[in-house]
Amino acid sequence: MKILCGTDIIEIERIKKSIENLGDKFINLIYTPAEKEYCENTRNAKYCHYAGRFAAKEAIFKAVSELLKNKYDISWHNAQVINDENGNPKVEFLDIKFDNIKNIDISISHCKEYAVATVVILVEN
Repeated sequence: MKILCGTDIIEIERIKKSIENLGDKFINLIYTPAEKEYCENTRNAKYCHYAGRFAAKEAIFKAVSELLKNKYDISWHNAQVINDENGNPKVEFLDIKFDNIKNIDISISHCKEYAVATVVILVEN
């Protein structure tokens, strides 16, 4: 077994400006419909949640990069961050499969200025 990890941090204001300037063009490029629905339903905190999901996807990409032949083998829509029945974030891979991933854990946090995410993956060698 091997442990892979990825971490990312982003300024919430950067994501807010991208959404304000590019609107759905930016949102549809980065987020799945389920992620967009979740973020839009958080009302005043939507930019925090968009930024958290963005950091999560970057952290996922960093963690799985060793499992890819080419870093372009995964896209923004191949990794989806949703919440489980208890409200905890979890990762779903869409249209891409990693047979050797045994477990994946994700943590997302944000404050007034930043969002951060960490992903830890247990893989079978």
